[in-house]
Amino acid sequence: MAAITRLINRTTSSSYYSLARRCFTHAPPPQRVDPKQRNVQWVFLGCPGVGKGTYASRLSNLLAVPHIATGDLVRHELSSDGPLSSQLSEIVNQGKLVSDEIIISLLSARLASGEAKGESGFILDGFPRTIKQAEILEGVADIDLVVNLKLREEILLEKCLGRRICSQCGKNFNVASINMKGENGRPGTVMAPLLPPAHCMSKLITRSDDTEAVVKERLRIYNETSQPVEEFYRSRGKLLEFDLPGGIPESWPKLLQALNLDDYEEKRSAAA
Repeated sequence: MAAITRLINRTTSSSYYSLARRCFTHAPPPQRVDPKQRNVQWVFLGCPGVGKGTYASRLSNLLAVPHIATGDLVRHELSSDGPLSSQLSEIVNQGKLVSDEIIISLLSARLASGEAKGESGFILDGFPRTIKQAEILEGVADIDLVVNLKLREEILLEKCLGRRICSQCGKNFNVASINMKGENGRPGTVMAPLLPPAHCMSKLITRSDDTEAVVKERLRIYNETSQPVEEFYRSRGKLLEFDLPGGIPESWPKLLQALNLDDYEEKRSAAA
């Protein structure tokens, strides 16, 4: 990851650079590989709660590439005794975006670890969120496609407030039952809840940052910062806009079709 080290040195403060350097300075430099000879390198964009993790994870399993969610990297650091834990806790609880410097250091360590294990592809979820992050990523990876998931804000709010986690198994669920009528030429949206099995029902907890005030602040900040990033990839011909038509049953097959993967799942199942 020598290239990303050089880029961070030019764009971040010395204290964060020192932390990032400790994470991956011993990793070998990344090797550029012809896209025909490696797995996909995709990015998923979208507001908090839109479902980036759900669809990125499904595609990760389908295409056999790692799903790297910056939110998971942050939560892992929060649960550790690492040097960023207390600072991250304050940022997340206030609904603010984690700084470029912190995200870059966490992501860089993850990419270095994956590269050492022979990973040649990935699906990034939640990164990049700023132009600076996009430029740094462009310097170390050949992103093939950026999928921008879109959903009405009032639906996003309901989805975020309905998120639950099983405190025992760690799996994610959603208790929100959404039935939004169409208006102003927009179609209605129906999303069934994603309920847990019976043995998880009594163990559900709500993330500390899933309050109405925090969610609205996250959406406001995201909307302010997302347009430049979308234009960054649009100008490069890599942005795919995808309006979610409903829940997973309605959206998954249409997303596969938009990605030209509609027959891939069937072919892979037949070959298994």
